[in-house]
Amino acid sequence: MTADELPARERMEFDVVIVGAGPAGLAAAIRLKQRAPDLSVVIVEKGSEVGAHILSGAVIDPVALDRLLPEWRSEETPIRTPVTEDRFLYLGPAGSVRLPAFVMPPLMSNHGNYVVSLGNVCRWLAGKAEALGVEIYPGFAAAELLFDESGAVIGVATGDMGVGRDGEPGPNYQRGMELVGRYTLIGEGARGSLAKQLIARFGLSEGREPQKFGLGIKELWQVDPARHRPGLVQHSFGWPLDNSTGGGSFLYHLEDNQVVVGLVVHLNYRNPYLSPFREFQRFKTHPAIAPLFEGGRRISYGARAITEGGWQSVPNLAFPGGALIGCSAGFVNLPRIKGSHNAMLSGMLAADHVAAAIGAGRAHDTLEDYEAAWRGSDIGADLARVKNVKPLWSRLGTFGGILAGGVDMWASTLFGGSPIGTLKHGKADFAATEPAAKARVIDYPKPDGVVSFDLASSVFLSNTNHEEDQPVHLKVADSLLQKTSEHDVFAGLSQRYCPAGVYEWIEGPEGPRYQINAQNCVHCKTCDIKDPNQNITWTVPEGGGGPNYPNM
Repeated sequence: MTADELPARERMEFDVVIVGAGPAGLAAAIRLKQRAPDLSVVIVEKGSEVGAHILSGAVIDPVALDRLLPEWRSEETPIRTPVTEDRFLYLGPAGSVRLPAFVMPPLMSNHGNYVVSLGNVCRWLAGKAEALGVEIYPGFAAAELLFDESGAVIGVATGDMGVGRDGEPGPNYQRGMELVGRYTLIGEGARGSLAKQLIARFGLSEGREPQKFGLGIKELWQVDPARHRPGLVQHSFGWPLDNSTGGGSFLYHLEDNQVVVGLVVHLNYRNPYLSPFREFQRFKTHPAIAPLFEGGRRISYGARAITEGGWQSVPNLAFPGGALIGCSAGFVNLPRIKGSHNAMLSGMLAADHVAAAIGAGRAHDTLEDYEAAWRGSDIGADLARVKNVKPLWSRLGTFGGILAGGVDMWASTLFGGSPIGTLKHGKADFAATEPAAKARVIDYPKPDGVVSFDLASSVFLSNTNHEEDQPVHLKVADSLLQKTSEHDVFAGLSQRYCPAGVYEWIEGPEGPRYQINAQNCVHCKTCDIKDPNQNITWTVPEGGGGPNYPNM
């Protein structure tokens, strides 16, 4: 069936259309209704429910919540575990050194923060938004941008449902909807597919450094009550990653004897034989880590990309008809491993400018004031203090980079700015990968099934599901290039960087065959970031597909 033969989409009109029911999108919606209760606001969310695709550590800084919902502390919320202790460790292969708290820059302190399930926080925020009259449509993926005759964004279209693997409408076919508004806010999270298109179409990254990313892998555990310390927050760096591979771990104690453990691997790593998933499983076997899990039970698993470029890499936020908010823009404070507070603040800031624009009778123009405001806001102040940590880490390695980054953060705190100015990031993450001929093969230990696990059982715990008879949402532009470069030069690194077993090179008598197990995809977007030729494009699958994270 050709495009002309498809039935017309139903069109729904709103004042503001928001893509993504994460912290940024929900904060923006709530703020809009606080500012102008009569505005019609809709959020479209690709997860089967709000929170289904949310994965973060998470220790949250409540600064944004205190401004958005000042009464939250007197209510029943999922924000129940204040941080009670900070620990920072440097890990060697067999031992660890605890760093004294007084050497850490003050901004690294988690005093006053909370250990949470960010997915549950988003579910609670969604209830707040709906109580104010916001319409939320979970299970509908924003698949297409809509433009007017002048080229301004006027909204989004959700993906068609019931399309077969051959691209043809099936017996349960349902056309997507058009959601149009005066302004459209894009809060898809890191490496969002629509944000990627907007950045390219409007040149939003011109004059900025390349965005940098990490891959965060996380598990939720139920541990022995005798080993549980509610509010304990522990970060480490070093083993199992070598000094030239950036990254670090987090280990947070929630309530109810639950602990979250995770590893972030910076995606500018060089060795194509490295597997972030296997590094994470190996990390849990360290003598300083493994005892916590004795007698425990793994409950859930997930992974997602994290924006790490910070101050230098944030693109122009405003485009004709809307703006980028949250991790679609890249507001994560890397050394703090925190982004939800800045995501919410950006959503609130954008909402203030949208409400003012609509109040002035405007629509579909460029919110220049929003772009001009963020660097002078608390978001800018938060990111400016840590702007050199990532480039120093990349240049000097983990040990030297963290030492130099710490000095730079202290200088920024004491003197109001860095003495070395603003360093550049250099090349994009995909360009950092070295050919396999220059790299060493990494021999990973077999999982023990007690603390470390295989990939299949891990993906099972993510509750990932996609309708199998749908088009593959991972698009390989040039199959020959994938064979001659990704396989032949880089040793098929996609089957190692992917934390869900989506990509496989199957060796056969007629040569290697590339297999894409799209139904395994946890929507982390690593393939879109790390493929050495930028030959893979992640697009949204049918709405409601993907992981279904409980309490993550």
